[in-house]
Amino acid sequence: MEAKSLMNQAEHHMLHTYNRFPVVLDHGEGVYLYDTEGKKYLDFAAGIAVQALGYADQEYNQALKAQVDKLLHTSNLYYNQPTIEAAEKLCAVSGLDRVFFTNSGTEAIEGAIKAAKKYAYSKDGCTDHEIIAMNQSFHGRSLGALSVTGNTHYREPFEPLPGIVKFGDYNDLNSVKKLVNDKTCAILLETIQGEGGIYPAEDSFLKGIRQICDERDIILILDEIQCGMGRCGTMFAWQGYGVKPDIMTCAKALGCGVPVGAFVMTEAVAQASLKPGDHGTTYGGNPFVGAAVSKVLTIFQERKITEHVTEIGAYLQQELERLKSQYPCITARRGRGLMQGLELTVPVGEVSSKALEQGLLVITAGNNVLRFVPPLVIERKHVDEMIQILRTVLNCY
Repeated sequence: MEAKSLMNQAEHHMLHTYNRFPVVLDHGEGVYLYDTEGKKYLDFAAGIAVQALGYADQEYNQALKAQVDKLLHTSNLYYNQPTIEAAEKLCAVSGLDRVFFTNSGTEAIEGAIKAAKKYAYSKDGCTDHEIIAMNQSFHGRSLGALSVTGNTHYREPFEPLPGIVKFGDYNDLNSVKKLVNDKTCAILLETIQGEGGIYPAEDSFLKGIRQICDERDIILILDEIQCGMGRCGTMFAWQGYGVKPDIMTCAKALGCGVPVGAFVMTEAVAQASLKPGDHGTTYGGNPFVGAAVSKVLTIFQERKITEHVTEIGAYLQQELERLKSQYPCITARRGRGLMQGLELTVPVGEVSSKALEQGLLVITAGNNVLRFVPPLVIERKHVDEMIQILRTVLNCY
């Protein structure tokens, strides 16, 4: 079936909640994708930071095929070996103690909020606790996740939202301090803001938040759904700051294409928060996704993915800075490792669309940022190829 026919069929049957690019992707190999008409695209979007290993990685694929033939689902009423192994490995790389597997990053946020509220409830028996989140943040689209998303564009049509949530300014410690009171049960933030425009936390800000939480027994929740899993050169971005959360959320590259998320916590929080009956999931952590997570974590370790990201991320940053110095329409570069953004004065959606026409997948963040979140296995030659295509596009302005 022709691409145009497929797209018309999709628009007829599927709820129109996305303004999709006019391309029907068919298969991938390495860091390239191919559409149904055979056109090749260099992928610097990675399914929104998901496909860390690229496409058609045979070791990963074989692990999933083997699990499909063995066991897909049992529910959480029973143990299963792949998920037990995945949990052990995730605890080891994070330095945290207890894992709950979910179906998505949004669900991981929901679980983290519940754990923080239950922790506070266990201390004082009150149900009027408050959460501090950040302006310009993004944590998901369910009602609970929207309640801590600091962007009126996403929130307004669905208000009133659950819970009492106050918003501080990212990288402004004083703005957060002014919001803290005896009812504050958690401070939640992305270690690096993604959708808000690729803003890394400043060292003093993150350490200051950790100090506030320590002094007042407040739960620090760090959202690593996009910036985690090696993307910034450490397994989790917070590890590069030397600041440890009480609860961490992760997803996206955790399953490298298989829908899975997790919230992970310290033993202290686990012992004083969620108990049997407080939280659950039918699909979360089933044998299939457990096998995916377990294999991903093994591959990351064996192939030294974080070391590779440190090297290639530095090269990507260097080349983006070079591009910035040559094009006046680029006003800033931000990011860490292989999570980078260029702030533009020209329409970023238009730039992204023109790049697609030239065979490059690159997405946007915020209102004016071009976002680069490629597979973590890219090489220097792929950075060079991307820069060449981007030059072709930017030369139009």
